Amino acid sequence: MSDKISGSDAVLKVIQDWGVNHIYGYPGGSFDSTMNALHNQKDTLKFIQVRHEEAGAIAAAADSKLTGKIGVCFGSAGPGAVHLLNGLYDAKVDRTPVLAIVAQVPTSRMNIDFFQAMDEEPIFDDVAVWNRTAATAESLPRLTDEAIKQAYEKKGVAVLTIPKDFGWAEIEDNYVSAANTHVEPVYPDPEPTSVTKAAQMIKDAKSPMIYFGIGAKDAAAELKEASEKFKMPLVSSVLAKGILDEDYPAYLGSTGRVAPKPGTEVGFATDLIVWVGNDVPFSIFLFGKKAKIIQIDVESEKLGKRRHIDLPMLADAKKALRAIIDAGEAKPDSAFYEASLADKKNWVAWQDSFKDSDQMPVRPEPIFDVLNKTASDKAVFGVDVGNVNINFERLVDIHGDQKWVTSGKYATMGFGLPASIAAKVAYPDRDVYSLSGDGGFAMLMEEILTQVKYNLHIVNVVFSNETLGYIEAEQTDDSHQPLSGVDLPATDWATAAKGMGAEAFTATTKAEFQKAIDAAKNTDKPVLIDVKLTHEMPFTTEHMFIDPAWQDQAKIDEFVKKYQAQDLKPFSYFLKQAQAN
Repeated sequence: MSDKISGSDAVLKVIQDWGVNHIYGYPGGSFDSTMNALHNQKDTLKFIQVRHEEAGAIAAAADSKLTGKIGVCFGSAGPGAVHLLNGLYDAKVDRTPVLAIVAQVPTSRMNIDFFQAMDEEPIFDDVAVWNRTAATAESLPRLTDEAIKQAYEKKGVAVLTIPKDFGWAEIEDNYVSAANTHVEPVYPDPEPTSVTKAAQMIKDAKSPMIYFGIGAKDAAAELKEASEKFKMPLVSSVLAKGILDEDYPAYLGSTGRVAPKPGTEVGFATDLIVWVGNDVPFSIFLFGKKAKIIQIDVESEKLGKRRHIDLPMLADAKKALRAIIDAGEAKPDSAFYEASLADKKNWVAWQDSFKDSDQMPVRPEPIFDVLNKTASDKAVFGVDVGNVNINFERLVDIHGDQKWVTSGKYATMGFGLPASIAAKVAYPDRDVYSLSGDGGFAMLMEEILTQVKYNLHIVNVVFSNETLGYIEAEQTDDSHQPLSGVDLPATDWATAAKGMGAEAFTATTKAEFQKAIDAAKNTDKPVLIDVKLTHEMPFTTEHMFIDPAWQDQAKIDEFVKKYQAQDLKPFSYFLKQAQAN
């Protein structure tokens, strides 16, 4: 006869079969049976006690985004379950596999208005690709196995709800998981006629470009080769930052509100876009409507989803680009291509001109200059949502084996701090940074206690400008309304962090920030640096007034003065120069 094991122990054994060695959560009475199993398996499965279930779910999502492996979190019945939802929605929207284990009151207390009892399954129906409540203790290991398979297959959230008594129940310890049958999907080759059509479209185009997303994460070499052979500048989605080194000349960064100027401008001057592995919801607004589109994706439902396309290619990004490169004819330099590279040089030089600015309160460029020079080639950044996204996207020079993670399409504030915990747990030997505005940081700042509890050496940078800057800019530039509800109280975040047990510093200048970063290297404790940042908004690419060829000069003068943009030239300026050569 086989040995006996508790239902919760069986669940955790299956999770470990799938390569999971840590789990985020916060205990509750309804979860006692699984907490007992975590104690039983503490030598092989690390329990990380976050301060709020939302942070645990965000950490699990960030963990999955960074590593490609399933993240696991849990919540107790009722409030604990509900608290998971925000982090789980981030995983759903950014399509990364997460398993949420949800506690339920004992079966004898279900559906009779018991303490913390609620019908939990319906609240997870929208967020989950798989959502089940165990009906027997014996089914728990098989349900766990299926949950993980579904999360991987459908790139989303699987929710397994466990009544407390099933977790305690003794069952046969004879289940063999399917973990060893999991293989990475093999994506399709491009159809030959579509390759021929794509090569011809590129040949005929006068100003072609490449627009790539995280679907091209394994195709960096092909992206560069296609760019060089066909003289196509490269623009990425925000989340695809890091696929190419920032200093690659033809890589113009991302496009849209958080993007640098060159990536935003080029989309309105192109006549052909090779659209690779990209599902950005704002894409309809980011490019000229007359541009032709070749779209490459492994999911047929993505083809034509964001705008009309001219040539769909259901294929792996790497394979499709390789086929197009081999089939196509090399193109000479064009004025469009040369202007794109010159536009980038102008933008980078303009940004660099502020690196040593002594403006008070401090600008972001001096702070990020220090980060670029001190972060290692293996640094990992957990990036919150708001203006910090804009500054990170434009000013951090991702290179080498550096990694970063943020809340993408869901864009939940509070992401940075729990994401940095996930990064340090997944990569304990790397230097890890959380980057947050004061608005996002305040939402889940209690997770400094988690860093302290587990002695996680993370450098937490809080950019304090006493406003919800991203929303302030929307109210000012988009809806032209009086500022409403965006002001934040001045706060001494360093003192707050010290009270939690972290090392902490306040920086009002580049030199003070450098001193704090240097001091952070001399401790193994979590570190917080409160940067008192300028209230001025980042340069807006959505509402640029910089081109006298078609914009009002008075508005240009006002815009240039506001953003100190005297040295910036519009894309049309560089295009005219290139055409004259």
